[in-house]
Amino acid sequence: MLHLTDIQLQDNKVFLSMLSHVLNVDGFYFSTTYDLTHTLQRLANTSPEFQEMSLLERIHRFATPVMHGFITMHSCSINGKCFDWLLISRRSCFRAGVRYYVRGIDSEGHAANFVETEQIVHYKGSKASFVQTRGSIPFFWSQRPNLKYKPKPQINKTVNHMDGFQRHFDSQIISYGKQMIVNLVNQKGSEKPLEQTFSKMVNSMGNGMVRYVAFDFHKECSRMRWDRLQILLDQLTEQQDEFSYFLVDSDGKVVTQQEGIFRSNCMDCLDRTNVIQSLLARRSLQAQLQRLGVLHVGQRIEEQAEFEKIYKNAWADNANACAKQYAGTGALKTDYTRTGKRTQWGLIMDGWNSLIRYYKNNFSDGFRQDAIDLFLGNYSVDEIEPSSPLHINKDWKFLALPIIMVVAFSMCIICLLMAGDTWTETLAYVLFWGSASFGTFAIILYNGKDFVDAPKLVQKEKMD
Repeated sequence: MLHLTDIQLQDNKVFLSMLSHVLNVDGFYFSTTYDLTHTLQRLANTSPEFQEMSLLERIHRFATPVMHGFITMHSCSINGKCFDWLLISRRSCFRAGVRYYVRGIDSEGHAANFVETEQIVHYKGSKASFVQTRGSIPFFWSQRPNLKYKPKPQINKTVNHMDGFQRHFDSQIISYGKQMIVNLVNQKGSEKPLEQTFSKMVNSMGNGMVRYVAFDFHKECSRMRWDRLQILLDQLTEQQDEFSYFLVDSDGKVVTQQEGIFRSNCMDCLDRTNVIQSLLARRSLQAQLQRLGVLHVGQRIEEQAEFEKIYKNAWADNANACAKQYAGTGALKTDYTRTGKRTQWGLIMDGWNSLIRYYKNNFSDGFRQDAIDLFLGNYSVDEIEPSSPLHINKDWKFLALPIIMVVAFSMCIICLLMAGDTWTETLAYVLFWGSASFGTFAIILYNGKDFVDAPKLVQKEKMD
């Protein structure tokens, strides 16, 4: 440290704060006895010598793998039969980042916000597993924050999308087998071109291992018609039965293998995606528990009130964990995941989380993105370079942010005093006009691209 200049010492403090910021995010897990980083099926397909090695021996005597994502474990009982139920979500370290700054894929085919989720059952020595994935729409597109509530997605028109697209699915087929894409984005408005391009590229690829289904989640489930999700599940039933699940008996003999995987996505691969994944996982769990003898013939998981509560809350917690790590807030639509129905309070909480996301995505995610890039080695500190990218002079416009915040807060108070009689109407006024006033003042006074908190350490346009 003695050889560093004053500027470098100052930068070093910032870099250390970035690393601390990443490490302080919830969701880091490790184990010295169980390999959290691989699915049961992948482990079963490795050599016996590899399985007998400890985790430390597999990589290095002074290192152990760390997983970022979500884990929950529950000891459950149905019909007096006790079993362990686990849910594990593993986030990819490739193309890692935050909402809006990291979308689509890179040149190697790595998708943004790619998460592998495994549901595991342990019962009397037998183990069953069902794996799903989620990931950003796998071609070159972006959605840069610009102070608008929902920036318009932009599809890159200067690159060959098929190269990265092909690489993405080649690697997915190697890892998981057949692919059933479940695309949940809107089929109108700004999301429509993404759905059309995705469908066209799957058809152009002409790979029999990859199938595609589009389901306009918001349109089909509008006006609280969440029962219409059954339409999608019915479409996927035959494919899910074909894919099956992984099962190994108490003697270690592999009974069945999972032959394919559902790759779900919406825009963020968070809220809509998690709802569908939880429903597909429940259907697989139904078959597993019946085969293991935990459920009687004709019994359904939905009828087991105690376990159903555990199941729904665990998937809602999984949604919150993935959403906080990518978007900065808890997930939306978790009232449906937890209770099986949409509620007015859930809608209000979705509005609040959307408002928080808006602020974080525009005014604090640049720092988060820089921290992740530094942590993963996408940016390397150069001691020879006299100054770092951290030293970017901000003009007078940034100094006016506190004034805008005061004006927006004042608008909230005015709207509160002028709102209707009911508390729901009052809250709606505050959330809408308060956020609208802040966004409107900011957009009028500033160029959005200059005003948002953009990453400094890595130029994403060059990486894409």
